[in-house]
Amino acid sequence: MLSMAPGHTDRIFDISWDLYQPNKLVSCGVKHIKFWSLCGNALTPKRGVFGKTGDLQTILCLACARDELTYSGALNGDIYVWKGINLIRTIQGAHTAGIFSMNACEEGFATGGRDGCVRLWDLTFKPITVIDLRETDQGYKGLSVRSVCWRGDHILVGTQDSEIFEIVVHERNKPFLIMQGHCEGELWALAVHPTKPLAVTGSDDRSVRIWSLVDHALIARCNMEEPIRCAAVNVDGIHLALGMKDGSFTVLRVRDMTEVVHIKDRKEAIHELKYSADGSCLAVGCNDGSVDVYGVAQRYKKVGECVGSVSFITHLDWSSDSRYLQTNDGNGKRLFYRMPGGKEVTSKEEMKGVHWASWTCVSGLEVNGIWPKYSDTNDINSVDGNYIGQVLVTADDYGVVKLFRYPCLRKGSKFKKYIGHSAHVTNVRWSHDHQWVISIGGADHSVFQWKFIPERKLKDSLHVAPQESLADSNSDESDSDLSDVPELDSEIEQETQLTYRRQVYKEDLPQLKEQCKEKQRSATSKRRERAPGDSLRLHFVHGYRGYDCRSNLFYTQIGEIVYHVAAVGVIYNRQQNTQRFYLGHDDDILCLALHPLKDYVATGQVGRDPSIHIWDTETVKPLSILKGYHQYGVCAVDFSADGKRLASVGIDDSHTVVLWDWRKGEKLSLARGSKDKIFAVKINPYVPDRLITAGIKHLRFWRRAGGGLIGRKGYVGTLGRNETMMCVVCGWTEEMAFSGTSTGDVCIWRDVFLVKTVKAHDGPVFSMHALEKGFVTGGKDGVVALWDDAFERCLKTYAIKRAALAPGSKGLLLEDNPSIRAISLGHGHILVGTKNGEILEVDKSGPITLLVQGHMEGEVWGLATHPYLPICATVSDDKTLRIWDLSPSHCMLAVRKLKKGGRCCCFSPDGKALAVGLSDGSFLIANADTLEDLVSFHHRREVISDIRFSPGAGKYLAVASHDSFVDIYNVLSSKRVGICRGATSYITHIDWDLRGKLLQVNTGAKEHLFFEAPRGKRQAIPSVEVEKIGWVSWTSVLGLCCEGIWPILGEVTDVTSACLTNDKMILATGDDLGFVKLFRFPAKGKFRNFKRYVAHSTHVTNVRWIYDDSMLVTLGGSDMSLMVWTNETEGYREKRSCDSEESDVDSEEDGGYDSDVTKENEISYTIRALATNIRPMFGTKPHLQQKELSVDERQGIVRGSRPPVSRAPPQPEKLQTNNVGKKKKPIEDLVLELVFGYRGRDCRNNVHYLNDGDDIVYHTASVGILHNVATGTQSFYQEHSDDILCLTVNQHPKFVNIVATGQVGDSADMSATAPSIHIWDAMNKQTVSVLRCYHSKGVGSVSFSATGRLLLSVGLDPEHTITVWRWQEGDRIASRAGHNQRIFVAEFRPDSDSQFVSVGVRHVKFWTLAGRALLSRKGVLSTLDDVRLQTMLSVAFGANNLTFTGTISGDVCVWKDHVLGRIVARAHNGPVFAMYTTLRDGLIVTGGKERPSKEGGAVKLWDQELRRCRAFRLETGQATDCVRSVCRSKGKILVGTRNAEIIEIGEKNAACNILVNGHVDGPIWGLATHPSRDFFLSAAEDGTVRLWDIADKKTLNKVNLGHAAHTVCYSPEGDMVAIGMKSGEFIILLVSSLKIWGKKRDRRGAIHDIRISYCKDIPSFVIQMDFSADSRHLQVSTGCYQRRVYEVPSGKHLLDQAAIDRITWATWTSTLGDEVMGIWSRHADKADVTCACVSHSGISLATGDDFGMVKLFDFPCPEKFAKHRRFFGHSPHVTNIRFTSGDRHVVSAGGDDCSLFVWKCVHMPH
Repeated sequence: MLSMAPGHTDRIFDISWDLYQPNKLVSCGVKHIKFWSLCGNALTPKRGVFGKTGDLQTILCLACARDELTYSGALNGDIYVWKGINLIRTIQGAHTAGIFSMNACEEGFATGGRDGCVRLWDLTFKPITVIDLRETDQGYKGLSVRSVCWRGDHILVGTQDSEIFEIVVHERNKPFLIMQGHCEGELWALAVHPTKPLAVTGSDDRSVRIWSLVDHALIARCNMEEPIRCAAVNVDGIHLALGMKDGSFTVLRVRDMTEVVHIKDRKEAIHELKYSADGSCLAVGCNDGSVDVYGVAQRYKKVGECVGSVSFITHLDWSSDSRYLQTNDGNGKRLFYRMPGGKEVTSKEEMKGVHWASWTCVSGLEVNGIWPKYSDTNDINSVDGNYIGQVLVTADDYGVVKLFRYPCLRKGSKFKKYIGHSAHVTNVRWSHDHQWVISIGGADHSVFQWKFIPERKLKDSLHVAPQESLADSNSDESDSDLSDVPELDSEIEQETQLTYRRQVYKEDLPQLKEQCKEKQRSATSKRRERAPGDSLRLHFVHGYRGYDCRSNLFYTQIGEIVYHVAAVGVIYNRQQNTQRFYLGHDDDILCLALHPLKDYVATGQVGRDPSIHIWDTETVKPLSILKGYHQYGVCAVDFSADGKRLASVGIDDSHTVVLWDWRKGEKLSLARGSKDKIFAVKINPYVPDRLITAGIKHLRFWRRAGGGLIGRKGYVGTLGRNETMMCVVCGWTEEMAFSGTSTGDVCIWRDVFLVKTVKAHDGPVFSMHALEKGFVTGGKDGVVALWDDAFERCLKTYAIKRAALAPGSKGLLLEDNPSIRAISLGHGHILVGTKNGEILEVDKSGPITLLVQGHMEGEVWGLATHPYLPICATVSDDKTLRIWDLSPSHCMLAVRKLKKGGRCCCFSPDGKALAVGLSDGSFLIANADTLEDLVSFHHRREVISDIRFSPGAGKYLAVASHDSFVDIYNVLSSKRVGICRGATSYITHIDWDLRGKLLQVNTGAKEHLFFEAPRGKRQAIPSVEVEKIGWVSWTSVLGLCCEGIWPILGEVTDVTSACLTNDKMILATGDDLGFVKLFRFPAKGKFRNFKRYVAHSTHVTNVRWIYDDSMLVTLGGSDMSLMVWTNETEGYREKRSCDSEESDVDSEEDGGYDSDVTKENEISYTIRALATNIRPMFGTKPHLQQKELSVDERQGIVRGSRPPVSRAPPQPEKLQTNNVGKKKKPIEDLVLELVFGYRGRDCRNNVHYLNDGDDIVYHTASVGILHNVATGTQSFYQEHSDDILCLTVNQHPKFVNIVATGQVGDSADMSATAPSIHIWDAMNKQTVSVLRCYHSKGVGSVSFSATGRLLLSVGLDPEHTITVWRWQEGDRIASRAGHNQRIFVAEFRPDSDSQFVSVGVRHVKFWTLAGRALLSRKGVLSTLDDVRLQTMLSVAFGANNLTFTGTISGDVCVWKDHVLGRIVARAHNGPVFAMYTTLRDGLIVTGGKERPSKEGGAVKLWDQELRRCRAFRLETGQATDCVRSVCRSKGKILVGTRNAEIIEIGEKNAACNILVNGHVDGPIWGLATHPSRDFFLSAAEDGTVRLWDIADKKTLNKVNLGHAAHTVCYSPEGDMVAIGMKSGEFIILLVSSLKIWGKKRDRRGAIHDIRISYCKDIPSFVIQMDFSADSRHLQVSTGCYQRRVYEVPSGKHLLDQAAIDRITWATWTSTLGDEVMGIWSRHADKADVTCACVSHSGISLATGDDFGMVKLFDFPCPEKFAKHRRFFGHSPHVTNIRFTSGDRHVVSAGGDDCSLFVWKCVHMPH
């Protein structure tokens, strides 16, 4: 999906692309028309302006034309013509009623309307001609045109009554009827003629129509008085009976449609009627439950009545001898009546032999099969039996017509289904000769005619026209009891019963951890120890997943072997006997496919949202990760022959098939595969748009159609039956395909047809492989067969037998002829994978080499390591005991079959004996070399869960069982000497102490018990003492020493096993989620830090260190793998990047503190639309106040309607104007000319050089500013609708001057207030792309990739989502939650399009983009001692994968890959807020927060490795410099500071040049303009008053008052300034020197406004004041929306309204009063108009409001909601606004944005 937007609140009728302008479209509907532009992924609408030209009304249709013209048809018949978004003219009365359709062609436009006319217009919409269809010979009253299409001299017209006409222009009164059908109302009545190919239909539109089935045409039509509900034709074909909705029925002659009789005996609708087989009677079924019988010959006299039903009659059938009638009613009852009298027949005997003339009933034995097996529904509307063809058709409520065999007795019979109708199919009938089926649709008013192809003709006709097989459009077959189910092969059956669902998926862990956060808070107050220094590296894996996977084994390009087991992709080098691993998966891999070039591999895994990884076998790095369209797991994948596409199949209930473009990570198409399991998918090598899937009773040929796939079932014909297909390959042409079945055949297909079958194996054919000249197959029978290219001859077979093993082959073959699951060829060998987990290599000449072995199906639990050799023993549920060599030969040394599966084993201390505990409660002791029995015992009934020899001589053997006992045996005397009782649950682990006296026992109920040997007496040992006892081994998971190994998710997952190294330093654990973890021992205290490794898929059942701790061996329970890990001690692993150091909880240590960071982190951004009052106002808003009438009005004189000649003195001016004599010119527009301000307080890296340092680009409020360094001129990007929070520049030479800015937003709903990123050209300010994001709240950081094509954005939403975009197309490539705390910056590496780094509050992550997936690795600190993760604020990059991050403490961390290499301590004294990497020379600039000192500086320039630096001081005179942004270009460094200054530093001379400055903290309340010059003053909360020069575009002077200032004012001469302070004092300064002239403090509250020339009882606080022109009055506006007028200097309150009206004011800044009533908007319920100012000319008024808008009105504006122009740019809250002298400029001051905007006034020309 490219873009989406809410269309309109009401119905939209038409939408059209504008073909003459790129990326524009128009939509119209109820009372609106909208013009949309598509930019990036944002659809932005502009509403059409109806203006005065036409009435606002509903627009029904549109057509776009050149020159931005749009023509639209309206509901009243006018045509509205639009230019841009404005209505420019209307063509009135184009039609007399609504215009439904408009069509544009080369010659002009055609319109059609409800008046039945079609009008043609030329290209300029001048009328050409009109065709009134009602007047033509086919016309009728009420004809309404819904659709027109004009091409050349032909016009197509579609009408409301389902007709299509074609009009040829020169014979316009003879339209040709192409198509017709029933019109409105439901269509129920259908009857077929008994002898001719005719069908009769009747509908609620009151027409009855007769159709010819041969000519496919309507041959007669007759309109009745009432809606028709049923029809029947007598057997002689003369009479036609119609049942009506009002309870009457009518009989017509078919010949001329004249009426025979009309009878009304009933009040409810007649729903069914039928003539008897002999034609003598007519049975009429009514909705009141009765059936009346009428005699035909007696002019339809009523001869009988059947009244057995209590519900409405639905179907009737006569017997062949016309003596019986059967009925169905709405209750599903089937009743019989004797005819013609209508007596009910209840005896089953009597009805036994009756033969029915027709079968249209839905209940009855013969049609049982049409109903599903287990549901009682009544959604089948109609049935008709075809006795001759022995078939039956049904029609149901779901739009489906089905074909069954007749009779079909068993419920849930098989059928074929046909789709076409849209909703209810109300009726269906066979034609008289059974050649056709007619079906009618209720709501779709359509009549369908189907051709019936009998079985004997099916084969011939299909070969002629293969598309006919689509007739069987996706027939789902049901399994009736009759169906021939072949025995499923035991292995396949086992496999189909496997479930891959998990209780907990790894994807769920982060959420589960969040839920457990509360628990951990209490536990983590103590500072926890670090994770252990040692780490593990996967060394070798024994095992191969063959028991439920196929074709998952291949040779790579260089002859290595690639396969999978557990969650690991393995690349095995058979010459060196070594393995490399792909560890990107986190759960079982179920399938594997090889790219045609044999260098990339695709693997699919289990998961809630399972992923497919495509990875490189050389580098073992992921190239792309695909997810989002499967559930539970991916069971089959296949690459296309060109290697660009990938097909995958899921294990969700509908086994979804997806076709991907894997490099881009995009889904191309998707379809539901099958209800049953699919085993294989294959893309056609010749046509990559086609694929084949094979599965249980399923073989489908798919072809891609856009975003979907159309599937056709393989057609078996008479050659066989639908079998289960296990594998499929494509043949030597695009039509050929070969599939292997579960019965051992190979099926050969051409197109979708089965051509022949060849017997290939005994038992299922599990794997096939196509060669250049032939095929190779492998089956359950353990034979590999080579075939020629047509499967005609079997050229050679190889049996997999022990005898055939090559002499030097290591390992042992477990059994002869193992089931073969995968075959691959290459390098002169055949590679074979078996169900038993072996991989063998068969030489072409015959000998077999064993390469890989593992346990077979069943869980593996038992593991023991030898006391002094690198070997281990395993025992499994597969009933084998195996000995493995862990040294370089990595082979299985010995294997022995057991009578039962085993769960535990143990070597004796001397290594000679091996004890094995079995699952039936017995155990045996075997010779460790020969594996022969020495002795065995069977004392227990349940599983033996652990078994241990006592240390030293190994005198005792402790045997633990699930019976919750531990038995102690004396090995030498072979007697049981003790039993340990007292456990309440099964025993899980046992350990001996060093003396061989004490046993420690763990149970399933988490009891930790101790027993004394040999008697087994229970001992109570305090937990503190346990670790003081010396234990031979520690496998316990309970106790104080192990408290820290239990994860937060203790309820969800268990720690199943643990093992302590012999030096007692490190504890390894395995758990139910498949994690292997290392802890320091003892692990006291909860939730210890650990290192974690993922390779096993689900349970890790056992872990053991070998005798010298150099390796760890782990067992995966259900993944049957044995993994060998090497232990890399601390000193050893500098060479290799280390692993994930994790802990379940984030430590509560904070990452450092800084006030600025905290402020920024806690700031909450609101969007404009939600702005609230900045002043704490109360009271009623002015436009809602009730007005008191003035004296004049009370006397009935309306003000303003005075007599034309009046003796009264003229009304004085409202406002003194100071340019009397000149013509007054109203101000027409404001253009932004200057902005003083820069957003540095909470943004960073947002000042950049452009054009080699001539220009700089930055932002404040919602404008992007391009500032020329030399001249100081500014230009603006003003398309943002809200505050900009971040800015970046594209560095790639292809995208010069491209800037991206991100803004604040609301929820991420893609609407106009959603946060968005704008990408724009800095020079011409054109928007290149807009990206509406899913980051609710706002966009906090943006960054371009190395090629400039990708854009990275970070949100302010709670998850701090990270998203990567292709910004030109507006395509969101990938998105993922970043961190649960604020991420400050994310930046692409300057040399990469796929790697980037994000930093934030205690967060640094290294990301890779693979396809459409984001992979992240946390930074690893553990290489350096005692480092903790601080809050990171900035990032820069160096060569060779170096990354530098600036921290809150002033250090800079240097990372190699994702591992911390070193720390540059105290790079700054305060937080390092900004870093910049210069692409040209690699030098790095850092900026921080520092107090200026001799040697230090807030800006430093470093070499490429951050070893040497040079500091620069910012000579700003501030106490501390806080740098928020740095940039460098051609010998200059550009710095943006927290104090809203932008400074340029020369690198050579370190000279500072301040380019931009502004107020630091807002709001800026005070604003005053000089009476005669272009100067103005501003006063703000930051305690400064600044004097600005508009002409020179700079600050002239600044006074620091030390307290927050609130207001300023010039004296009339401009030589003095008064300043009001927040503290309540006011100060008067001389302008020339800005020296203080006087101070006075009479008030305690903040002073809000000052005027130079004392009033009391003012309600609420004062906002604005104005003096009258004669300085005798003062008007005051207050915080409760009231305006008061006082006399000066007495301070008397003036109440006389008439007197007030006569005052002329010197200035007007009040937002209250009748004269400015119009400035209050409708939306001001939350926010206020905060300030206003009338121009010096007295005729314009500028206002500012809490939404951040500046508006321009005419003055005075007494009417409510006056017209105005709006200007955007400020953040919420414009605090003050003033005109400068001569009305040349308007200056507005911002509250939140601390910026001053200078707008140039554009005056209207005279």
